[in-house]
Amino acid sequence: MRFYAAPFPWRNLRLCEVGRLARGQVGFIAAPKNWSRMNDKPSATPAADPALAALRTEIDALDDAMHDLLMRRAAVVARMAGSRAKTGAGSPLRPGREAAVLRRLLGRHSGALSRSAVVRIWRHIFMAHTAIQGAFTAAIAAFGEAAQTLALAREHFGTATPLTPFASPAQALAALSTGKASVAVLPAPTGEGEGAWWQSLEAPRLSVVARLPFMADTARADAALVVAPLPADASGEDQSLLRLEASAEASRESFVRMLSDAGLAGRILSLVRQDGRSLALAEIDGFVAAGDGRLAGLNAVLLGAYAVPVAGDVP
Repeated sequence: MRFYAAPFPWRNLRLCEVGRLARGQVGFIAAPKNWSRMNDKPSATPAADPALAALRTEIDALDDAMHDLLMRRAAVVARMAGSRAKTGAGSPLRPGREAAVLRRLLGRHSGALSRSAVVRIWRHIFMAHTAIQGAFTAAIAAFGEAAQTLALAREHFGTATPLTPFASPAQALAALSTGKASVAVLPAPTGEGEGAWWQSLEAPRLSVVARLPFMADTARADAALVVAPLPADASGEDQSLLRLEASAEASRESFVRMLSDAGLAGRILSLVRQDGRSLALAEIDGFVAAGDGRLAGLNAVLLGAYAVPVAGDVP
């Protein structure tokens, strides 16, 4: 006969022994007096490293300090929102100022935290505080090969911003024009197809105000432009977009000469011919504001401007 100490170890009992138990072939012996202490004794917890505990305490204090600053920043933004409501200043979106802030922070940045992490953190801060000043939504032209615009928009505007995908730039711009969206995110302009939206953009009512991504990434060539119902604001290092018109025989070289004669340095991104005329999309170095005297001698429409992307992390 096999004996077990009580309490009975049911979990360790083999199936064949259950039958033996029923037939009285398995017996019991008294449990030791210290049985409960032997079985209930908790496992020893390793002693905390005093140095590690001190570092965690320091991190807790830094978290509190950062939270205090975020609350102070939010309070300032709330006051700005109140002033904007009183003066009817319109959209709080300022892509140029956001780019300038990021450049300043990256210029002073050092340490183990990556540059891309700094940009992502502050992009979330920007959008969280933009939301304090009013509802913000984005219409995204995400179709076929332009589906990457949705990912670029999510990276730029954060996870909390409502994004609505549309099947074409025209639909996204229509949502923007009717007030159903705060901005439209469109694929990089091209000469034909859905990328030809720049040819009919209703500037200056709508303007290009930002380029995505703001941090250059050599591993990806996709890009998108942000259009909003407000003029672009300068960041200190910008590029502007012009839609130029000339005769049907005009070449890229002739458009470049037009720009040079007007005192503008830039390049032609796209050239199309339609209805007996030539349309060119020119990217100009520097910020060109509405009413710039250099535009007077050109048959040109200012489409907007955007901050020059900053360098990413070095692999």
